[in-house]
Amino acid sequence: MRKTAIVYDPFNLRHTLEGHPENFRRLEGTWQLLQQDGILQNLICVPSSPAPLDAILRVHTAQYVERLQAISARGGGRIDSDTYVNADSYQAALLAAGGLLNLTDMVLQGQVDNGFALIRPPGHHALEQRGMGFCLLANAAIAARWAQDRHGVERVLIVDFDVHHGNGTQDIFYHDPSVLFFSTHQYPYYPGTGAVDELGSEFAYGTTVNVPFPAAVGDEGYITAFQRILAPVARDYRPEIIILSAGYDAHWLDPLAGMNLSITGYVRMVEEVLALADELCHGKLICVLEGGYHLDVLAHSVLSTLRTLSGSPAGISDPFGAPQQGERPVANLLSRLRNLHNIPESPFYSTP
Repeated sequence: MRKTAIVYDPFNLRHTLEGHPENFRRLEGTWQLLQQDGILQNLICVPSSPAPLDAILRVHTAQYVERLQAISARGGGRIDSDTYVNADSYQAALLAAGGLLNLTDMVLQGQVDNGFALIRPPGHHALEQRGMGFCLLANAAIAARWAQDRHGVERVLIVDFDVHHGNGTQDIFYHDPSVLFFSTHQYPYYPGTGAVDELGSEFAYGTTVNVPFPAAVGDEGYITAFQRILAPVARDYRPEIIILSAGYDAHWLDPLAGMNLSITGYVRMVEEVLALADELCHGKLICVLEGGYHLDVLAHSVLSTLRTLSGSPAGISDPFGAPQQGERPVANLLSRLRNLHNIPESPFYSTP
């Protein structure tokens, strides 16, 4: 068994809007399942505290943070048509980011092996100067900068398997070779970014790796991309910590997307990332919740991820199984990616 930590703060439930897909029930239902399962007894609970303002300002502009605080202070409003703020949203966002930073400290100080930040509002769409796509603060990016600033980490790998492209994370590090960003996502789809030729700029060229899947790709396509694209790129980069932006909205039942992943497929991806963390950075892996809008799928996905991180013998919790329809092949896309990123052909895998 590994020492696995979890961050959860019920204050995050107070950032909510009835009728919006990104609401308090996402955490509430997941936390209830974790309690019913009993897995929490084997995890180390990490408290949340508001993220220091200087950590937020390493990623976001002061003007945006002030605007976010002001909207919340006057009772709420909209950042854009998708992204709401209420009276508690600013504090909830600070606690979400701060809980992730506390988890980052524990992993990098060796107090735990890995962990999962069960937090919201999510973060991977948030840009330096504004929130968007349900996201207020760029949690994963803030944690990456914290690891560098407070712990002397030189190279961070951020893996994002949310169904939507993490345009905020990409944008923040697009010119920075000290963070490698790898994303699988449905394309073309919201927010419209994440094409194969978005590779990073100048000195950071090659440290952005996008896998823009067409609709209906499932477990085998995703796993093959992790094995044949992520693994060699990560080994070449040699990260000192891995941050996983864990969005579970590519599941075949999710109402906001059109992919064919199963919970078993998600677990296989987590296993791949965990194996890379073991191989490259002494197991240092931090997972942070992003999307996932089928509430029961989300709950069982998080439970299965935590069982995988901790080495629980209980295994996968997947009451939904695989979709009935077959999945779209991705051989041509992965071949193009291997050429773009100078990845040699491997004889060990057959491409779906």
